[in-house]
Amino acid sequence: MQTENKAELIYSEISYKIIGVLFEVYNQLGHGHPESTYQKAVAVGLKKSNFTFSEQLYVPVSFKGEKVGKNFLDFLIDGKIVLEIKRGDYFVKSHIDQVYQYLVSKDLKLGILAYFAPRTVHLKRIVNII
Repeated sequence: MQTENKAELIYSEISYKIIGVLFEVYNQLGHGHPESTYQKAVAVGLKKSNFTFSEQLYVPVSFKGEKVGKNFLDFLIDGKIVLEIKRGDYFVKSHIDQVYQYLVSKDLKLGILAYFAPRTVHLKRIVNII
């Protein structure tokens, strides 16, 4: 079994602070709220923690110079980390793929997928290594 050193994680310090905000939101609100409520609470938490961020950031999808679609990131934090908020118990491959595509389209390295579940916040770090 290989263990990772915290210093080797991409944006470890920032991502740990973001995760702290997510747990603070969950600890105060609990479970069962709509996804939009969690998003608004996370925005308040990020602001109070002095993060620079954009909400519902529009990202066009292009092919050969032509716009063929659009995406909206829940959060882009410090211009480096995509944060996607979901509600549910289990990670769904389509949500992981969604965050990965956001990373690729914005040429970013790290995304955090957060699920607000009945007992806790489930987190998955998604890395764009290309």
